[in-house]
Amino acid sequence: MLFEWEVGRHSPVKVVASFLPEHKADPEVKEFARRLFEGTVAEAGPIDRLLRRHAEHWKLERMAAVDRNVLRLGLYELMHCPETPAAVVINEALELARRFSTAESVEFVNGVLDAVRKALPQASVASGRVESAG
Repeated sequence: MLFEWEVGRHSPVKVVASFLPEHKADPEVKEFARRLFEGTVAEAGPIDRLLRRHAEHWKLERMAAVDRNVLRLGLYELMHCPETPAAVVINEALELARRFSTAESVEFVNGVLDAVRKALPQASVASGRVESAG
């Protein structure tokens, strides 16, 4: 959904309406996916600023769109879903990169998410305060 939102330049409402009905999943899974998508879109500005600080030698605009959106999703979940352990969030992001991007992307995503995780105070990870990081 994030890829469709960014690359297709569609509104979040249109993306949700076109994406979720086409996929077979439990209603709870669809709701979780919708919540992650909408939350990531709502926090894209602060998340992108954080990514720019931690993606050494990479401009956000030059990253592959898949990688950029996997990173955005991972950061949103690290900051706003304290019930999910950071290791699980990062592992899920790596699985997305492995499935939808390249082998090099897996290392890149791991490095950036781990750097941000280490820079975020534990209180920020749980409370969602993005701006306090490094």
